[in-house]
Amino acid sequence: MTRIISGRYRGHRLRTPRGQATRPTTDRVREAMFTTLGSMLGGQWSGIRVLDLFAGSGALGLEAVSRGADSADLVDNAPKAAESIRANLTSLGVASVRFHRRAASAFLADTDQVWDVVLIDPPYELPSSSLDALLDSLRARLGNDPIVMIERRLDTEFVWPAPYSPLRDKTYGTTRLWYGR
Repeated sequence: MTRIISGRYRGHRLRTPRGQATRPTTDRVREAMFTTLGSMLGGQWSGIRVLDLFAGSGALGLEAVSRGADSADLVDNAPKAAESIRANLTSLGVASVRFHRRAASAFLADTDQVWDVVLIDPPYELPSSSLDALLDSLRARLGNDPIVMIERRLDTEFVWPAPYSPLRDKTYGTTRLWYGR
């Protein structure tokens, strides 16, 4: 069972999509991820706008809002993910989180929103070329001094495309996290 780890909604259990199409980020990895992000943000989540692409249950975006982020946009096109996200938003009653049931690429092509922190946890089968295209579309939607985090399987190769700059990467079991600007 996935739960919110810290902040305003700490301990709240989240509904997760059933089946193999979505693999929720473990509590251990999420805790490490948010410790790193918090450090990169100087411990300050206030004023931060978050985008959670391939949101699954919405756990990453909801964790950010629980810790004090001003808002989060959750994007996922999968029917089971949509059911879970809607149920989680209803049970939490969070007005600062918006769900967009769209493909990530279509959402980025049609929006003029800007984010400070972007969390990308794509399906394992998403080709690197598709991830690079998403990052290219995302560039115009980033605020000042943004942080982009990518979660992939350990054996997946990833290199930040220009003009992104790598900040750090870390491995947790079979999961690897990359942080960049």
